[in-house]
Amino acid sequence: MIPVAASARIWIATGHTDMRKGMNGLALLVQEGLGRDPFAGDVFVFRGRAGSLIKALWHDGIGLSLYAKRLDRGRFVWPVTVDGVVALSAAQMSYLLEAIDWRNPQHTWRPQSAG
Repeated sequence: MIPVAASARIWIATGHTDMRKGMNGLALLVQEGLGRDPFAGDVFVFRGRAGSLIKALWHDGIGLSLYAKRLDRGRFVWPVTVDGVVALSAAQMSYLLEAIDWRNPQHTWRPQSAG
């Protein structure tokens, strides 16, 4: 799990994001596109067009951190809103990272075997 403070707010950037962006590009997107401070300690989560890759950006007080997760199969559940951000709780964020529908917690897919 991501070591995020309990007081940190978690925001999903709705729509899709260019997943070629790194820390600086996503921080600029948070600042200019979402109108929020990327260095305030909040977590910002982005999803690519295909839906199988997410990136989470947060500042822990020392520096920026970037977490990326790609699903082998399936898609991350994302809000249908086109622009803006949606707030999540820490529990919903845990569901999201486990590829469980955070609106209705159920596993979306689990591998049956390794080969």
